Amino acid sequence: MNETTENFWAAWALPQKPPTPAFYRLYHDEQGHLLFYSMEDVPGNYIEIDQVTFAAGSPRVRVVNGQLLHIKTNVVSKLVPSSQGQACDIRDVAIISNSSNNKQHWKLKATDETS
Repeated sequence: MNETTENFWAAWALPQKPPTPAFYRLYHDEQGHLLFYSMEDVPGNYIEIDQVTFAAGSPRVRVVNGQLLHIKTNVVSKLVPSSQGQACDIRDVAIISNSSNNKQHWKLKATDETS
């Protein structure tokens, strides 16, 4: 055998690390509304899901008592005025404001609508 072949078989004989198992998560808010799907370990509320559910990435889901429910309504999110949340210029929600007197706070509100 030549040196290349010997090096190949020597490398092949080295112990192999088992692959790290993949995990699939659905992150949700306190009310069970979907925030995002991820394969990363991110702080927050989540449930473990299977690869098929992860690949589908459906926005029509809700988490109730730690269980994933598929819903038949559309989830519509919109910005609404609030006393908490991101402070923006009173004339334009796209401009973040640090001004103490010329600002409006906004938060994201999710509602269901029948499809």
